Amino acid sequence: MSDIDIAKKAVLKPVEEIASELGVKEDCVEPYGKYKAKISLKALEKKEREGHLILVSALTPTAAGEGKTTVTIGLAQGLAAIGKKTAIALREPSLGPVMGMKGGATGGGYSQVLPMEEINLHFTGDLHAISSAHNLIAAVIDNTLHQRTLPIDPRRIVWPRVMDMNDRSLRHIIVGLGGPKSSFPREGTFDITAASEIMATLCLSEDYADLKKRIARIVVAYDYERKPVTVADLKIAGAVSALLKEALKPNLVQSIEHVPAFIHGGPFANIAQGTNSVLATRMAMRYADYAVTEAGFGFDLGGEKFLNIKCRYAGLQPEALVLVATVRALKLHGGVAKDQLKEPNPYAVAKGLINLEKHIENAVKFGIKPVIAINRFTEDTDEEIKAIKTCCVAMHYDIIVADCWAKGGEGARELAEKIVEVIESGENKLRFLYDLEASVEKKIETIAREIYGARSVIYSKEALADLKQIAKNGYDNLAICMAKTQYSLSDDPKLLGRPENFDVEIRQIIVNAGPGFLVPVSGTIMRMPGLPKKPAAEVIDIDEKGEISGLF
Repeated sequence: MSDIDIAKKAVLKPVEEIASELGVKEDCVEPYGKYKAKISLKALEKKEREGHLILVSALTPTAAGEGKTTVTIGLAQGLAAIGKKTAIALREPSLGPVMGMKGGATGGGYSQVLPMEEINLHFTGDLHAISSAHNLIAAVIDNTLHQRTLPIDPRRIVWPRVMDMNDRSLRHIIVGLGGPKSSFPREGTFDITAASEIMATLCLSEDYADLKKRIARIVVAYDYERKPVTVADLKIAGAVSALLKEALKPNLVQSIEHVPAFIHGGPFANIAQGTNSVLATRMAMRYADYAVTEAGFGFDLGGEKFLNIKCRYAGLQPEALVLVATVRALKLHGGVAKDQLKEPNPYAVAKGLINLEKHIENAVKFGIKPVIAINRFTEDTDEEIKAIKTCCVAMHYDIIVADCWAKGGEGARELAEKIVEVIESGENKLRFLYDLEASVEKKIETIAREIYGARSVIYSKEALADLKQIAKNGYDNLAICMAKTQYSLSDDPKLLGRPENFDVEIRQIIVNAGPGFLVPVSGTIMRMPGLPKKPAAEVIDIDEKGEISGLF
């Protein structure tokens, strides 16, 4: 059966029952239908001991993804199967990838969060609220230009517009056409909502006061003296925050085996921090003994940012790390063409293990020894699995086959037992890769050299000018959030495996003062994706009874 067919056959519990079993008080639960709910921030007033935090990351992925969410959900169900009180913390899907290449982002098979069609399509409206809040700022900027109430330099407006859809035609636009009543004509851009600084800011905010403070300091433009213009200068921090009142509350749903799941926020990992909100993670830890979360794409992107940014700012300490590997990804990194990944090839698997080895080395630099989980696909052969196991055993790392798609929690029981063993050993102690007080160049170079394996970092003239302006305006003590392709350890998606002797080229450096990081943009990374030749939207459908099909 397809993922959506499996999901439709699942018997769900009312969301109030899921919340009650978790220990969330009834007055903190705000239902959105039968199986979804917003959880009031009052729920965090519970001051009992927080549970253990488990991070799931992965090797460098293929375009189809490696089932990291499936393993995350499966692991949580496996922990529940061995008697551990467990909760999940995940990002919300973006409509752009759902309608584009991905087709859905709620796990797969018997390791899904449900109701999958509702979560994938609109959910509780959080991304729409974030889009509206973001575009309010854009509208006020253009109104400020029209009314001439601030000396904004129209050539130096850095705030785009956003929408939650892949639309390459909106990457570069002209606004303000139509004469004097339509303000000043100028160039503009659109980003996808998952790339919005409002999204990144919301996901690192601790409460309403913190959210409003962060939004107020967002830089939207520069004046004629190159001084930053912020949302506070526009006098709309309160209004923007008001639009996010409901969106700041984490969403509660359940897995196919009734494990509670907090799904909230959705910043991409190749252009933002790539992890769910701090509030959702805190709720999972506050109400469960084991909280399982994930970071987007490979460890070089989501994992590094989860540890260096989210854990640093929120004071989180993951006690275990799972690195997800797949046979097909290792074959790709071993030189197999995309259209031949289903053909058995143990030699290519062994050759591609250099990519996994690098991610293991990177995790250890943070003081965390990972457990390797092979996310098994039906076409994987025993010989290919053996090739991965031989390598990891030789490196003295635990490696476990997780059959979460086909078997749900039972397929992750061994992985769950190993994670509990790792946590009880207390061997993992997080250390950050760089100090915030280091220079911006030093922080970027540390990530490029230590995590990507780069030879050096090369800055464009624009990036060098950005560095000077960042120092002048006092933003040089912020964390670093690299914008880089997810398909390679380098900034070139064509360099697979473990590239060597390459340089990372920084085109520009964007100030994201709201979440508190700088975004060095490398390679040809874009903040508004396009649709593929055959988008997933072509197979998504609804029948006369209102039943949705085609999500996978």
